[in-house]
Amino acid sequence: MTRIAPAADLGTHEVINQPLPPGGRDLWASDAALRDHAAAAGARTDALARAGADYGNEALLQAAADARRDPPRLQLFDRSGRRLDEVVFNPGYHLCMATGMRLGYAHAAWDGAPGGHATHAALVYMQAQVEPGVGCPLTMTYAAVPALAADPELAALWRPKLTSAEYDPSVRPVTEKAGATMGMAMTEKQGGSDVRANTTLAVRDGEGWRLTGHKWFCSAPMSDGFLTLAQAPGGITCFLVPRWLPDGTRNGIRIQRLKDKMGDRANASSEIEYVDAYAHRLGEEGAGVRTIIEMVHHTRLDTALAPAGLMRAALAEAYWWVQGRSAFQRRLIDQPLMRAVLADLALDWEAAVAAGFLVARAFDRGDEEGRALARIGVALAKYLNNKRCVAVVAEAMEVLGGIGYVEETPMPMLFRQSPLNGIWEGSGNVICLDILRSLAREPRAGQVLDALFDGLRGQDARFDAALAAHRDRWPGLPPEAEARWFAESHATLLAAAALMQTAPAAVVDGFLSGRVEGRRGSVPGAISGLDEAAILSRLGGAAEG
Repeated sequence: MTRIAPAADLGTHEVINQPLPPGGRDLWASDAALRDHAAAAGARTDALARAGADYGNEALLQAAADARRDPPRLQLFDRSGRRLDEVVFNPGYHLCMATGMRLGYAHAAWDGAPGGHATHAALVYMQAQVEPGVGCPLTMTYAAVPALAADPELAALWRPKLTSAEYDPSVRPVTEKAGATMGMAMTEKQGGSDVRANTTLAVRDGEGWRLTGHKWFCSAPMSDGFLTLAQAPGGITCFLVPRWLPDGTRNGIRIQRLKDKMGDRANASSEIEYVDAYAHRLGEEGAGVRTIIEMVHHTRLDTALAPAGLMRAALAEAYWWVQGRSAFQRRLIDQPLMRAVLADLALDWEAAVAAGFLVARAFDRGDEEGRALARIGVALAKYLNNKRCVAVVAEAMEVLGGIGYVEETPMPMLFRQSPLNGIWEGSGNVICLDILRSLAREPRAGQVLDALFDGLRGQDARFDAALAAHRDRWPGLPPEAEARWFAESHATLLAAAALMQTAPAAVVDGFLSGRVEGRRGSVPGAISGLDEAAILSRLGGAAEG
Protein backbone atom coordinates (compact mmCIF):
# COMPACT_ATOMS: atom_id res chain seq x y z
CA MET A 1 0.00 0.00 0.00
CA THR A 2 1.32 3.44 -0.93
CA ARG A 3 1.94 5.71 2.03
CA ILE A 4 1.25 9.42 1.69
CA ALA A 5 3.94 11.46 3.40
CA PRO A 6 2.82 13.91 6.12
CA ALA A 7 2.81 17.58 5.19
CA ALA A 8 6.08 19.37 5.90
CA ASP A 9 5.04 22.89 4.85
CA LEU A 10 2.92 24.11 7.75
CA GLY A 11 2.41 27.70 6.69
CA THR A 12 4.23 29.36 9.57
CA HIS A 13 7.28 27.18 9.03
CA GLU A 14 8.60 24.17 7.16
CA VAL A 15 9.59 21.03 9.03
CA ILE A 16 13.24 20.41 8.26
CA ASN A 17 16.14 18.75 10.07
CA GLN A 18 13.72 16.23 11.59
CA PRO A 19 14.29 12.63 10.49
CA LEU A 20 11.13 10.79 9.51
CA PRO A 21 9.95 8.30 12.18
CA PRO A 22 11.87 5.06 11.75
CA GLY A 23 8.77 2.84 11.53
CA GLY A 24 9.28 -0.91 11.43
CA ARG A 25 12.56 -2.70 10.95
CA ASP A 26 13.70 -6.29 10.76
CA LEU A 27 15.05 -7.00 14.26
CA TRP A 28 17.22 -9.86 13.02
CA ALA A 29 18.55 -8.54 9.72
CA SER A 30 19.42 -5.13 11.21
CA ASP A 31 21.31 -6.51 14.22
CA ALA A 32 24.76 -7.91 13.48
CA ALA A 33 25.54 -8.49 17.15
CA LEU A 34 22.42 -10.61 17.62
CA ARG A 35 23.17 -12.66 14.52
CA ASP A 36 26.78 -13.29 15.53
CA HIS A 37 26.23 -14.21 19.17
CA ALA A 38 23.04 -16.20 18.61
CA ALA A 39 24.65 -18.25 15.85
CA ALA A 40 27.72 -18.92 18.01
CA ALA A 41 25.41 -20.16 20.77
CA GLY A 42 23.74 -22.63 18.40
CA ALA A 43 20.42 -20.83 18.00
CA ARG A 44 18.13 -21.69 15.08
CA THR A 45 18.95 -18.81 12.80
CA ASP A 46 16.38 -19.63 10.09
CA ALA A 47 13.53 -19.42 12.60
CA LEU A 48 14.98 -16.28 14.12
CA ALA A 49 15.25 -14.60 10.72
CA ARG A 50 11.51 -15.11 10.27
CA ALA A 51 10.83 -13.94 13.82
CA GLY A 52 12.87 -10.77 13.34
CA ALA A 53 10.71 -9.70 10.43
CA ASP A 54 7.52 -10.44 12.37
CA TYR A 55 8.65 -8.68 15.53
CA GLY A 56 9.69 -5.57 13.62
CA ASN A 57 6.41 -5.32 11.70
CA GLU A 58 4.80 -1.89 11.98
CA ALA A 59 1.40 -3.39 12.78
CA LEU A 60 2.83 -5.21 15.80
CA LEU A 61 4.68 -2.10 16.96
CA GLN A 62 1.40 -0.19 16.81
CA ALA A 63 -0.39 -2.95 18.70
CA ALA A 64 2.26 -2.76 21.41
CA ALA A 65 1.87 1.01 21.66
CA ASP A 66 -1.90 0.60 21.91
CA ALA A 67 -1.50 -1.94 24.73
CA ARG A 68 0.57 0.56 26.70
CA ARG A 69 -1.72 3.54 26.06
CA ASP A 70 -4.79 1.54 27.05
CA PRO A 71 -3.54 -0.30 30.15
CA PRO A 72 -5.24 -3.34 31.71
CA ARG A 73 -8.45 -2.74 33.62
CA LEU A 74 -9.62 -4.73 36.62
CA GLN A 75 -13.18 -6.05 36.38
CA LEU A 76 -14.10 -7.43 39.78
CA PHE A 77 -17.84 -7.91 39.23
CA ASP A 78 -20.31 -8.30 36.41
CA ARG A 79 -23.25 -5.92 36.03
CA SER A 80 -25.36 -8.02 38.38
CA GLY A 81 -22.82 -8.02 41.17
CA ARG A 82 -21.43 -11.51 40.65
CA ARG A 83 -17.71 -11.95 41.20
CA LEU A 84 -15.48 -12.08 38.11
CA ASP A 85 -11.91 -11.25 39.22
CA GLU A 86 -10.83 -10.72 35.63
CA VAL A 87 -8.55 -8.31 33.82
CA VAL A 88 -9.55 -6.72 30.51
CA PHE A 89 -6.79 -6.00 27.99
CA ASN A 90 -6.51 -3.92 24.86
CA PRO A 91 -6.56 -6.09 21.69
CA GLY A 92 -2.97 -5.03 21.08
CA TYR A 93 -1.90 -6.94 24.18
CA HIS A 94 -3.49 -10.12 22.88
CA LEU A 95 -1.80 -9.68 19.49
CA CYS A 96 1.59 -9.31 21.20
CA MET A 97 0.94 -12.41 23.30
CA ALA A 98 -0.24 -14.42 20.30
CA THR A 99 2.81 -13.38 18.29
CA GLY A 100 5.22 -14.38 21.05
CA MET A 101 3.54 -17.76 21.47
CA ARG A 102 3.46 -18.42 17.73
CA LEU A 103 7.13 -17.54 17.27
CA GLY A 104 8.19 -19.93 20.04
CA TYR A 105 8.98 -17.71 23.01
CA ALA A 106 7.46 -20.19 25.46
CA HIS A 107 8.10 -23.48 23.68
CA ALA A 108 11.31 -23.25 21.59
CA ALA A 109 13.44 -24.43 24.50
CA TRP A 110 11.31 -27.54 25.08
CA ASP A 111 10.63 -29.00 21.62
CA GLY A 112 13.74 -31.19 21.63
CA ALA A 113 15.52 -29.46 18.75
CA PRO A 114 19.10 -28.26 19.29
CA GLY A 115 19.77 -24.74 20.47
CA GLY A 116 16.42 -24.33 22.17
CA HIS A 117 17.45 -22.00 24.98
CA ALA A 118 19.66 -19.93 22.68
CA THR A 119 16.71 -19.55 20.30
CA HIS A 120 14.47 -18.64 23.22
CA ALA A 121 17.04 -16.09 24.39
CA ALA A 122 17.00 -14.38 20.99
CA LEU A 123 13.20 -14.21 21.08
CA VAL A 124 13.34 -12.65 24.56
CA TYR A 125 15.83 -10.08 23.29
CA MET A 126 13.63 -9.15 20.32
CA GLN A 127 10.39 -9.15 22.34
CA ALA A 128 11.92 -6.65 24.78
CA GLN A 129 12.37 -4.19 21.93
CA VAL A 130 8.70 -4.36 20.96
CA GLU A 131 6.63 -4.72 24.13
CA PRO A 132 8.66 -5.77 27.17
CA GLY A 133 5.67 -6.07 29.51
CA VAL A 134 4.25 -8.99 27.56
CA GLY A 135 7.53 -10.78 28.23
CA CYS A 136 6.47 -11.34 31.85
CA PRO A 137 3.68 -13.89 31.24
CA LEU A 138 5.59 -15.42 28.33
CA THR A 139 8.71 -15.85 30.45
CA MET A 140 6.85 -17.43 33.35
CA THR A 141 5.12 -19.84 30.98
CA TYR A 142 8.49 -20.88 29.54
CA ALA A 143 10.10 -21.17 32.96
CA ALA A 144 7.32 -23.22 34.56
CA VAL A 145 8.02 -26.23 32.35
CA PRO A 146 11.14 -27.54 34.16
CA ALA A 147 9.53 -27.00 37.57
CA LEU A 148 6.65 -29.30 36.55
CA ALA A 149 9.11 -32.19 36.33
CA ALA A 150 8.63 -32.54 40.09
CA ASP A 151 5.21 -34.14 39.42
CA PRO A 152 4.84 -36.30 36.28
CA GLU A 153 1.05 -36.32 36.51
CA LEU A 154 0.77 -32.55 36.60
CA ALA A 155 3.39 -32.29 33.88
CA ALA A 156 1.38 -34.60 31.64
CA LEU A 157 -1.62 -32.28 31.92
CA TRP A 158 0.03 -28.86 31.85
CA ARG A 159 3.21 -29.19 29.77
CA PRO A 160 1.45 -29.72 26.39
CA LYS A 161 -0.65 -26.63 27.03
CA LEU A 162 2.27 -24.46 28.14
CA THR A 163 4.38 -25.49 25.15
CA SER A 164 1.63 -24.94 22.61
CA ALA A 165 2.13 -22.35 19.89
CA GLU A 166 -1.49 -21.30 20.38
CA TYR A 167 -2.45 -18.37 22.57
CA ASP A 168 -5.83 -18.98 24.16
CA PRO A 169 -7.01 -16.24 26.56
CA SER A 170 -10.48 -17.77 27.03
CA VAL A 171 -11.92 -18.28 30.52
CA ARG A 172 -12.23 -22.04 30.82
CA PRO A 173 -10.45 -25.03 32.40
CA VAL A 174 -7.02 -25.94 31.11
CA THR A 175 -8.27 -29.26 29.73
CA GLU A 176 -10.46 -27.34 27.27
CA LYS A 177 -7.82 -24.89 26.04
CA ALA A 178 -5.58 -24.92 22.98
CA GLY A 179 -2.78 -23.34 24.97
CA ALA A 180 -2.20 -22.08 28.49
CA THR A 181 -0.05 -19.64 30.43
CA MET A 182 1.49 -19.98 33.88
CA GLY A 183 2.13 -17.24 36.42
CA MET A 184 3.95 -17.07 39.71
CA ALA A 185 2.89 -15.76 43.12
CA MET A 186 5.51 -15.97 45.86
CA THR A 187 6.07 -12.56 47.45
CA GLU A 188 4.22 -11.56 50.62
CA LYS A 189 4.26 -8.24 52.46
CA GLN A 190 6.20 -9.34 55.50
CA GLY A 191 8.94 -11.26 53.73
CA GLY A 192 9.64 -9.95 50.25
CA SER A 193 12.55 -12.00 48.92
CA ASP A 194 12.61 -14.00 52.16
CA VAL A 195 9.93 -16.43 50.99
CA ARG A 196 10.47 -18.71 53.98
CA ALA A 197 8.67 -16.03 55.98
CA ASN A 198 5.48 -16.60 53.96
CA THR A 199 2.32 -17.11 55.98
CA THR A 200 -0.12 -18.36 53.32
CA LEU A 201 -1.54 -21.56 54.81
CA ALA A 202 -2.11 -24.86 53.02
CA VAL A 203 -4.37 -27.58 54.43
CA ARG A 204 -5.24 -30.98 53.03
CA ASP A 205 -8.49 -31.51 51.12
CA GLY A 206 -8.66 -35.10 49.91
CA GLU A 207 -6.13 -35.53 47.11
CA GLY A 208 -5.63 -31.77 46.88
CA TRP A 209 -5.01 -28.81 49.14
CA ARG A 210 -6.72 -25.56 50.10
CA LEU A 211 -4.76 -22.32 50.30
CA THR A 212 -5.62 -19.21 52.28
CA GLY A 213 -3.46 -16.09 52.33
CA HIS A 214 -2.34 -12.94 50.56
CA LYS A 215 0.27 -12.44 47.83
CA TRP A 216 1.70 -8.96 47.47
CA PHE A 217 2.87 -9.44 43.88
CA CYS A 218 1.18 -11.66 41.32
CA SER A 219 2.11 -10.75 37.79
CA ALA A 220 -0.16 -11.79 34.95
CA PRO A 221 -3.22 -12.62 37.12
CA MET A 222 -5.15 -13.91 34.11
CA SER A 223 -2.76 -16.85 33.77
CA ASP A 224 -4.35 -20.28 33.71
CA GLY A 225 -2.34 -21.41 36.71
CA PHE A 226 0.17 -20.16 39.25
CA LEU A 227 3.14 -21.69 40.96
CA THR A 228 3.06 -20.47 44.53
CA LEU A 229 4.49 -21.12 47.97
CA ALA A 230 2.53 -21.80 51.14
CA GLN A 231 3.10 -23.20 54.61
CA ALA A 232 2.04 -26.85 54.82
CA PRO A 233 2.41 -28.97 57.97
CA GLY A 234 5.79 -30.13 56.66
CA GLY A 235 7.06 -26.62 55.94
CA ILE A 236 7.16 -24.25 52.98
CA THR A 237 5.80 -26.12 49.95
CA CYS A 238 5.25 -25.42 46.26
CA PHE A 239 1.75 -25.64 44.81
CA LEU A 240 0.14 -25.29 41.39
CA VAL A 241 -3.06 -23.27 41.74
CA PRO A 242 -5.39 -23.52 38.70
CA ARG A 243 -7.25 -20.35 37.78
CA TRP A 244 -10.34 -22.21 36.57
CA LEU A 245 -11.51 -25.54 38.04
CA PRO A 246 -12.31 -28.68 36.00
CA ASP A 247 -16.05 -28.34 36.67
CA GLY A 248 -16.08 -24.90 35.02
CA THR A 249 -16.22 -22.90 38.25
CA ARG A 250 -13.84 -20.19 39.43
CA ASN A 251 -11.17 -21.04 41.94
CA GLY A 252 -10.84 -19.00 45.13
CA ILE A 253 -8.39 -16.47 43.71
CA ARG A 254 -9.46 -12.91 44.47
CA ILE A 255 -7.74 -9.97 42.78
CA GLN A 256 -7.40 -7.14 45.29
CA ARG A 257 -6.01 -4.47 43.00
CA LEU A 258 -3.74 -3.88 40.03
CA LYS A 259 -0.37 -2.33 40.81
CA ASP A 260 0.15 1.24 39.58
CA LYS A 261 3.66 0.65 38.31
CA MET A 262 6.36 2.91 36.97
CA GLY A 263 6.68 0.84 33.81
CA ASP A 264 5.60 -2.52 32.41
CA ARG A 265 2.32 -0.76 31.63
CA ALA A 266 0.80 -3.33 29.26
CA ASN A 267 1.17 -6.12 31.82
CA ALA A 268 -1.25 -6.44 34.73
CA SER A 269 0.61 -6.95 37.99
CA SER A 270 -1.64 -7.43 40.98
CA GLU A 271 -2.20 -8.27 44.60
CA ILE A 272 -4.30 -11.37 45.15
CA GLU A 273 -5.78 -13.38 47.96
CA TYR A 274 -6.27 -17.12 48.07
CA VAL A 275 -9.64 -17.75 49.68
CA ASP A 276 -9.85 -21.50 50.21
CA ALA A 277 -8.29 -21.87 46.76
CA TYR A 278 -7.90 -25.41 45.49
CA ALA A 279 -4.28 -26.38 44.70
CA HIS A 280 -2.12 -29.31 43.69
CA ARG A 281 1.09 -29.93 45.59
CA LEU A 282 4.14 -29.77 43.33
CA GLY A 283 7.17 -31.58 44.69
CA GLU A 284 7.77 -32.80 48.20
CA GLU A 285 6.15 -31.21 51.21
CA GLY A 286 8.62 -28.84 52.82
CA ALA A 287 10.74 -28.59 49.64
CA GLY A 288 8.96 -25.60 48.15
CA VAL A 289 11.98 -23.38 47.59
CA ARG A 290 13.96 -26.21 46.01
CA THR A 291 11.03 -26.99 43.70
CA ILE A 292 10.22 -23.48 42.52
CA ILE A 293 13.88 -22.50 42.14
CA GLU A 294 13.82 -24.32 38.79
CA MET A 295 11.33 -21.75 37.57
CA VAL A 296 13.31 -18.88 39.08
CA HIS A 297 16.53 -20.14 37.50
CA HIS A 298 15.01 -20.06 34.03
CA THR A 299 13.30 -16.70 34.47
CA ARG A 300 16.72 -15.29 35.33
CA LEU A 301 17.94 -16.17 31.85
CA ASP A 302 15.26 -13.86 30.51
CA THR A 303 16.10 -11.10 32.99
CA ALA A 304 19.67 -11.26 31.65
CA LEU A 305 18.62 -10.99 27.97
CA ALA A 306 15.75 -8.50 28.26
CA PRO A 307 18.01 -5.59 29.39
CA ALA A 308 20.22 -6.26 26.37
CA GLY A 309 17.10 -5.88 24.22
CA LEU A 310 16.16 -2.64 25.95
CA MET A 311 19.66 -1.28 25.37
CA ARG A 312 19.46 -2.30 21.73
CA ALA A 313 16.10 -0.55 21.24
CA ALA A 314 17.35 2.65 22.88
CA LEU A 315 20.59 2.72 20.90
CA ALA A 316 18.83 1.96 17.62
CA GLU A 317 16.61 4.97 18.24
CA ALA A 318 19.59 7.16 19.11
CA TYR A 319 21.54 5.97 16.07
CA TRP A 320 18.59 6.74 13.77
CA TRP A 321 18.40 10.24 15.25
CA VAL A 322 22.06 11.16 14.89
CA GLN A 323 22.15 9.98 11.29
CA GLY A 324 19.26 12.26 10.32
CA ARG A 325 19.78 15.29 12.55
CA SER A 326 22.26 18.15 12.13
CA ALA A 327 23.53 20.76 14.57
CA PHE A 328 26.10 23.50 14.06
CA GLN A 329 26.36 22.69 10.34
CA ARG A 330 27.29 19.04 10.89
CA ARG A 331 25.31 15.83 11.18
CA LEU A 332 25.37 14.57 14.74
CA ILE A 333 26.86 11.25 13.65
CA ASP A 334 29.85 13.14 12.23
CA GLN A 335 30.65 14.94 15.48
CA PRO A 336 33.56 13.34 17.37
CA LEU A 337 32.08 13.61 20.85
CA MET A 338 28.76 12.11 19.78
CA ARG A 339 30.56 9.23 18.12
CA ALA A 340 32.57 8.61 21.28
CA VAL A 341 29.41 8.51 23.42
CA LEU A 342 27.53 6.14 21.14
CA ALA A 343 30.49 3.83 20.60
CA ASP A 344 31.09 3.63 24.35
CA LEU A 345 27.44 2.81 24.99
CA ALA A 346 27.50 0.19 22.26
CA LEU A 347 30.26 -1.68 24.11
CA ASP A 348 27.99 -2.21 27.12
CA TRP A 349 25.13 -3.33 24.88
CA GLU A 350 27.16 -5.85 22.91
CA ALA A 351 28.82 -7.19 26.06
CA ALA A 352 25.34 -7.81 27.48
CA VAL A 353 24.31 -9.66 24.33
CA ALA A 354 27.47 -11.77 24.30
CA ALA A 355 27.25 -12.71 27.98
CA GLY A 356 23.56 -13.56 27.67
CA PHE A 357 24.14 -15.95 24.80
CA LEU A 358 27.14 -17.55 26.47
CA VAL A 359 24.82 -18.39 29.37
CA ALA A 360 22.02 -19.56 27.05
CA ARG A 361 24.47 -21.94 25.38
CA ALA A 362 25.29 -23.35 28.83
CA PHE A 363 21.57 -23.96 29.44
CA ASP A 364 21.47 -25.96 26.21
CA ARG A 365 24.44 -28.18 27.02
CA GLY A 366 22.56 -30.44 29.41
CA ASP A 367 25.68 -31.92 31.04
CA GLU A 368 26.87 -31.35 34.60
CA GLU A 369 29.41 -28.69 33.67
CA GLY A 370 26.86 -26.87 31.53
CA ARG A 371 24.38 -26.81 34.38
CA ALA A 372 27.02 -25.46 36.76
CA LEU A 373 28.03 -22.72 34.32
CA ALA A 374 24.38 -21.82 33.71
CA ARG A 375 23.70 -21.60 37.44
CA ILE A 376 26.49 -19.12 38.20
CA GLY A 377 26.66 -17.46 34.78
CA VAL A 378 23.01 -16.44 34.68
CA ALA A 379 23.33 -14.65 38.03
CA LEU A 380 26.46 -12.81 36.90
CA ALA A 381 24.94 -11.79 33.57
CA LYS A 382 21.67 -10.70 35.17
CA TYR A 383 23.52 -8.54 37.68
CA LEU A 384 25.86 -6.70 35.33
CA ASN A 385 23.52 -6.40 32.34
CA ASN A 386 20.87 -4.71 34.44
CA LYS A 387 23.29 -2.36 36.17
CA ARG A 388 24.49 -1.21 32.76
CA CYS A 389 21.00 -0.99 31.23
CA VAL A 390 19.72 2.03 33.17
CA ALA A 391 22.75 4.17 32.29
CA VAL A 392 22.76 3.14 28.63
CA VAL A 393 19.06 3.89 28.14
CA ALA A 394 19.33 7.23 29.97
CA GLU A 395 22.28 8.35 27.83
CA ALA A 396 20.54 7.21 24.64
CA MET A 397 17.52 9.30 25.66
CA GLU A 398 19.79 12.31 26.13
CA VAL A 399 21.12 11.87 22.60
CA LEU A 400 17.65 12.80 21.27
CA GLY A 401 17.48 15.90 23.42
CA GLY A 402 14.06 17.18 24.48
CA ILE A 403 12.11 15.00 22.05
CA GLY A 404 13.60 11.94 23.77
CA TYR A 405 11.71 12.94 26.92
CA VAL A 406 8.39 12.97 25.06
CA GLU A 407 6.04 9.98 25.03
CA GLU A 408 5.72 10.07 21.23
CA THR A 409 9.13 8.41 21.17
CA PRO A 410 9.81 5.02 22.78
CA MET A 411 12.52 6.44 25.03
CA PRO A 412 10.38 7.20 28.12
CA MET A 413 8.92 3.69 27.97
CA LEU A 414 12.38 2.15 27.66
CA PHE A 415 13.69 4.28 30.53
CA ARG A 416 10.81 3.29 32.81
CA GLN A 417 11.41 -0.32 31.90
CA SER A 418 15.18 -0.24 32.39
CA PRO A 419 15.28 -0.91 36.19
CA LEU A 420 12.69 -3.72 36.15
CA ASN A 421 14.79 -6.77 35.36
CA GLY A 422 17.33 -5.74 37.97
CA ILE A 423 14.56 -6.00 40.57
CA TRP A 424 12.54 -8.94 39.27
CA GLU A 425 13.69 -12.42 40.37
CA GLY A 426 16.20 -11.01 42.82
CA SER A 427 17.41 -7.44 43.21
CA GLY A 428 21.11 -6.61 43.12
CA ASN A 429 21.97 -7.55 46.69
CA VAL A 430 19.95 -10.76 46.50
CA ILE A 431 21.76 -11.79 43.32
CA CYS A 432 25.20 -10.99 44.73
CA LEU A 433 24.53 -13.04 47.85
CA ASP A 434 23.17 -15.84 45.69
CA ILE A 435 26.43 -15.79 43.71
CA LEU A 436 28.39 -16.27 46.93
CA ARG A 437 26.10 -19.10 48.06
CA SER A 438 26.37 -20.83 44.69
CA LEU A 439 30.16 -20.74 44.75
CA ALA A 440 30.23 -21.97 48.35
CA ARG A 441 27.72 -24.80 47.93
CA GLU A 442 28.62 -25.88 44.42
CA PRO A 443 32.40 -25.87 43.93
CA ARG A 444 31.98 -27.00 40.33
CA ALA A 445 30.42 -23.61 39.49
CA GLY A 446 33.67 -21.86 40.35
CA GLN A 447 35.67 -24.55 38.61
CA VAL A 448 33.87 -24.20 35.28
CA LEU A 449 34.25 -20.43 35.41
CA ASP A 450 37.96 -20.80 36.14
CA ALA A 451 38.27 -23.23 33.24
CA LEU A 452 36.51 -20.79 30.92
CA PHE A 453 38.79 -17.94 31.95
CA ASP A 454 41.97 -20.01 31.91
CA GLY A 455 41.15 -21.20 28.40
CA LEU A 456 41.44 -17.60 27.19
CA ARG A 457 44.66 -16.74 28.97
CA GLY A 458 47.44 -15.71 26.63
CA GLN A 459 45.15 -14.09 24.08
CA ASP A 460 45.31 -10.57 25.53
CA ALA A 461 47.52 -9.18 28.28
CA ARG A 462 44.72 -6.93 29.56
CA PHE A 463 42.43 -9.88 30.23
CA ASP A 464 45.27 -11.84 31.84
CA ALA A 465 46.12 -8.94 34.14
CA ALA A 466 42.51 -8.41 35.19
CA LEU A 467 42.04 -12.12 35.88
CA ALA A 468 45.18 -12.20 37.98
CA ALA A 469 44.11 -9.08 39.90
CA HIS A 470 40.69 -10.59 40.59
CA ARG A 471 42.22 -13.79 41.93
CA ASP A 472 44.79 -11.90 44.00
CA ARG A 473 42.10 -9.76 45.54
CA TRP A 474 39.80 -12.71 46.27
CA PRO A 475 41.73 -15.98 46.59
CA GLY A 476 38.54 -17.30 48.20
CA LEU A 477 35.06 -15.91 48.65
CA PRO A 478 34.89 -12.25 49.67
CA PRO A 479 33.30 -10.89 52.84
CA GLU A 480 29.63 -10.11 52.35
CA ALA A 481 30.23 -6.36 52.26
CA GLU A 482 32.38 -6.82 49.13
CA ALA A 483 29.83 -9.01 47.31
CA ARG A 484 28.90 -6.33 44.76
CA TRP A 485 32.52 -5.53 43.94
CA PHE A 486 33.27 -9.24 43.57
CA ALA A 487 30.18 -9.83 41.40
CA GLU A 488 30.96 -6.87 39.13
CA SER A 489 34.55 -8.01 38.66
CA HIS A 490 33.52 -11.60 37.98
CA ALA A 491 30.73 -10.57 35.61
CA THR A 492 33.02 -8.21 33.70
CA LEU A 493 35.46 -11.07 33.15
CA LEU A 494 32.55 -13.24 31.97
CA ALA A 495 31.43 -10.57 29.49
CA ALA A 496 35.00 -10.15 28.26
CA ALA A 497 35.33 -13.90 27.81
CA ALA A 498 32.09 -14.00 25.82
CA LEU A 499 33.21 -11.16 23.55
CA MET A 500 36.66 -12.66 23.03
CA GLN A 501 35.05 -15.80 21.66
CA THR A 502 32.59 -14.17 19.25
CA ALA A 503 32.80 -10.40 18.77
CA PRO A 504 34.85 -8.45 16.18
CA ALA A 505 38.29 -7.23 17.15
CA ALA A 506 37.21 -3.59 17.51
CA VAL A 507 34.53 -4.47 20.05
CA VAL A 508 36.83 -6.78 22.01
CA ASP A 509 39.61 -4.19 22.06
CA GLY A 510 37.27 -1.42 23.17
CA PHE A 511 35.75 -3.50 25.97
CA LEU A 512 39.09 -4.75 27.25
CA SER A 513 40.53 -1.25 27.19
CA GLY A 514 37.57 0.58 28.69
CA ARG A 515 35.94 -1.98 30.99
CA VAL A 516 38.56 -4.58 31.87
CA GLU A 517 41.69 -2.40 31.93
CA GLY A 518 39.66 0.64 33.02
CA ARG A 519 41.18 3.27 30.72
CA ARG A 520 38.17 5.56 30.77
CA GLY A 521 36.33 8.05 32.94
CA SER A 522 33.31 7.28 35.05
CA VAL A 523 30.58 8.35 32.59
CA PRO A 524 29.69 7.13 29.08
CA GLY A 525 31.75 8.79 26.37
CA ALA A 526 34.65 9.59 28.67
CA ILE A 527 36.95 7.40 26.61
CA SER A 528 39.35 7.57 23.69
CA GLY A 529 41.09 5.28 21.28
CA LEU A 530 38.00 3.33 20.15
CA ASP A 531 37.55 2.13 16.58
CA GLU A 532 34.30 4.05 16.45
CA ALA A 533 33.40 3.29 12.84
CA ALA A 534 33.65 -0.46 13.39
CA ILE A 535 31.78 -0.38 16.70
CA LEU A 536 29.01 1.89 15.42
CA SER A 537 28.51 -0.28 12.36
CA ARG A 538 27.13 -2.90 14.77
CA LEU A 539 24.22 -0.55 15.50
CA GLY A 540 22.69 -1.07 12.09
CA GLY A 541 24.86 0.08 9.21
CA ALA A 542 28.29 1.24 8.26
CA ALA A 543 29.04 4.43 10.14
CA GLU A 544 30.17 7.26 7.93
CA GLY A 545 33.15 9.46 8.58
